[in-house]
Amino acid sequence: MEQQVLIVGAGPTGLVLALWLQRLGVNCRIVDKASGPGTTSRAMVVHARSLEFYGQLGIADAVIAAGEKATVLDAHLDRRRVARIPFANFGEGLSPYPFMLVLPQDMHERVLEEELTKVGVVIERDCELIGIEASEAGVLARLRTTRGEDTLSVDYLCGCDGAHSTVREKLGIRFPGRTYEQVFFVADAAVTGTMADDKPHMALTDRDMLGIFPLKSGTDWRLIGIVPSSVTKNIHDVNYEDVADHVLRYAGIKSSKVNWFSTYHVHLRVAGAFRKGRAFLVGDAAHIHSPAGGQGMNTGIGDASNLGWKLAAVLQGRAAPALLDSYSVERIAIAHHILRSTDRIFRFQASPSSLMRAARRWLTPSFPALMRFGGVRRFVFRTISQIALDNRGGPISTGSVGRVHSGERLPWVRLDRRASNHDALRDLDWQVHVYGDAPEALEAFCASHGLALRRFPSTRAARAAGLQRGALYLVRPDGHLGFVARKGDVPALADYLARLQLRPRAARRSEASSPGVRSE
Repeated sequence: MEQQVLIVGAGPTGLVLALWLQRLGVNCRIVDKASGPGTTSRAMVVHARSLEFYGQLGIADAVIAAGEKATVLDAHLDRRRVARIPFANFGEGLSPYPFMLVLPQDMHERVLEEELTKVGVVIERDCELIGIEASEAGVLARLRTTRGEDTLSVDYLCGCDGAHSTVREKLGIRFPGRTYEQVFFVADAAVTGTMADDKPHMALTDRDMLGIFPLKSGTDWRLIGIVPSSVTKNIHDVNYEDVADHVLRYAGIKSSKVNWFSTYHVHLRVAGAFRKGRAFLVGDAAHIHSPAGGQGMNTGIGDASNLGWKLAAVLQGRAAPALLDSYSVERIAIAHHILRSTDRIFRFQASPSSLMRAARRWLTPSFPALMRFGGVRRFVFRTISQIALDNRGGPISTGSVGRVHSGERLPWVRLDRRASNHDALRDLDWQVHVYGDAPEALEAFCASHGLALRRFPSTRAARAAGLQRGALYLVRPDGHLGFVARKGDVPALADYLARLQLRPRAARRSEASSPGVRSE
């Protein structure tokens, strides 16, 4: 079977992109130069927006079952617990997944790979990209495999191959930014001590930070911290023994067994472009930043969810090729936003400046009291869960009604104990939402264009979320709003669809099943 898309890199970003493409009927090939799945990882948290994408793909339950919901975080200053910050369902009413899921990246990847295998997509390991020849018609990729060199012709190439991306290098795309002076370490170990319980901890000092995360096995912990400045070895020569006294001093824990240990620098970089012709950069290949707030992997999942449906629409003739231009515009803006916000959080956590030291000592103990206020909880959840990230002002975002703007994620509204307006997003298709009665002209337009019209009651919850009675909300396949207008503005909706040459998947299926109509 001919592959239409080559995905280079089988981390979470590449795996999620492959899942989107497969669900939408696009043939893809996913390769990775490593000989097997990753066994070490730094990313620890899956946020609500990623779980919402997984809900659309039908895999959220499997991912949640593999992890643990975070209920509290104990914050310590100089080994003294100063705050127990509540996180249990702190996003209640904002998302079907009102929590943070603690799930190490290596375990996360295994779940995603299993889901991909179920649908017949197998990752090709020991397969390295060694050359790219791109033209207006497609991409010719040269691969080095265990059987020798292979040449593959595809419509599009997606570089999901991490911070040291070969795809980015071959395309000649700049990766400007800077590097933090601190050297970080990450370890998977069996530990004992006062912080070795069933809760995550963050231990802070005037110059250091150490995260301690219990793993689902119940016997091991993930430690993420800063290598003390007294260790003058080359970064690649540092081992756990070099940080063991530091961990004991600041967190009061000892290790009885270290399963693996790694060191790394943290960079803040955003690629100069996320697209060059028929090739795209996705995830860490396009942007890297501080691990503060657990944003990196989740941002890559957002990239993949943005690009996947657009590639499918263009490949299947359901949208103008210009739709793909919106990927770079939307995701570069978000990457810069994430870089700035994570840098601020990291400086709060680890900056040695007197101002930041004072801020840590004053603000950290205040977090539990602040989290008692609903407005604070909602602000914190919306910020770190990524549900507040939007594409307002982007090339495919048009209109607003009240406080809801095109480009934003569709506000989540509970309909009853089990159902919500987000359930309809599992169709992975364009659809119109109306809260209240829909005009006959809109009903007729949607029916004639194969566009699903979802009618929901205009409840107090819907109005509280900003969804106005009778307004027209055109929802993209990824759950963001493409077009928003007041009641009955069918001509503007028609203009929007015509500008992008959009046709829903449902319309294509209807045409394919109609006598005398040929499927593209």
